[in-house]
Amino acid sequence: MVAVFFAYFALVSIVAAVLTVSLRHPVHCGLALLTLLLHVSGLFVLLNAEFIWAVQVIVYAGAILVLYLFVLMLLNL
Repeated sequence: MVAVFFAYFALVSIVAAVLTVSLRHPVHCGLALLTLLLHVSGLFVLLNAEFIWAVQVIVYAGAILVLYLFVLMLLNL
């Protein structure tokens, strides 16, 4: 069962990473980045690294993505 979850998280992470760098609209890139960060944190859960999972969700998916969207709003794209 762990192999199925690993395959899902890995496949979605790869697709989200490709979409993050290939999409044209910056907000869509941000949503793809959020998907990528959440699925990478899912991989950390599978590795029994709960602290790294919490740091990934709080710091990266929370703070960094909010900062990215704040800069997008300031640039007025």
